[in-house]
Amino acid sequence: MEPSAGERSAAEPSTAKLLTAGRSTAEPSTARPFTVGAVAAQDADASALLSEWRRVVPASPASDAVAAELLARWSEPHRRYHTRAHLRAVLTAIDPLATAAADPAAVRLAAWFHDAVYDGHPGQDEERSAQLAQSHLPRCGVPPERVAEAARLVRLTATHAPAPGDRNGEVLCDADLAILAAPRDAYAAYTRAIREEYRHIPDELFALGRSQVLRNLLAMPRLYRTPAAHDLWETAARANIAAELSELTALS
Repeated sequence: MEPSAGERSAAEPSTAKLLTAGRSTAEPSTARPFTVGAVAAQDADASALLSEWRRVVPASPASDAVAAELLARWSEPHRRYHTRAHLRAVLTAIDPLATAAADPAAVRLAAWFHDAVYDGHPGQDEERSAQLAQSHLPRCGVPPERVAEAARLVRLTATHAPAPGDRNGEVLCDADLAILAAPRDAYAAYTRAIREEYRHIPDELFALGRSQVLRNLLAMPRLYRTPAAHDLWETAARANIAAELSELTALS
């Protein structure tokens, strides 16, 4: 389990987004106009993500505008790990876990919004992202109960500590942690991206905090709460974490 937002500090790099430090080099998001055509025209990846959005939100000018805004947010230049690639990875990871969720659509919507605000203020970013979901999803025709659930799930990513029986929360948190089980090269790219987002922290402090978080993860009885995620990713994730910890220890 990862520390709460209040427990994060420069000396112990970690967020619910994964194992980083209290404040990144992120610059606050600024208001900008959004059009679905402009975003989709960027590349095939954006178009594919728009298709994912339309799996859970009825197509309309309003919903397309919200999708375009979200994609623009996920494309902000200060991001290194918390990018469209991370969004796509979480959405992909939800698929094999979806049958364990009580409301898979709410989980997917929460994935879209869970890092929509990423200004480097742990806890506050999650709250603002949840508020964004609450303000934007109703105009897309999403039922009120699903809006409320999506916002709750976004807030949950500040702690990654779903209560027992919180099926939606377990699926979202497991999907968000799927990167820990990535192939070695992809895992190495993830750790480099995380380090870049928090490059203002001295190497020694970052290594110290990161190492402690990795030890805490290895001490957990299980990293993934859903049976499917545990079966798919637990072994590989533990191997990656152990290897990274070994590398950090060798450098200290």
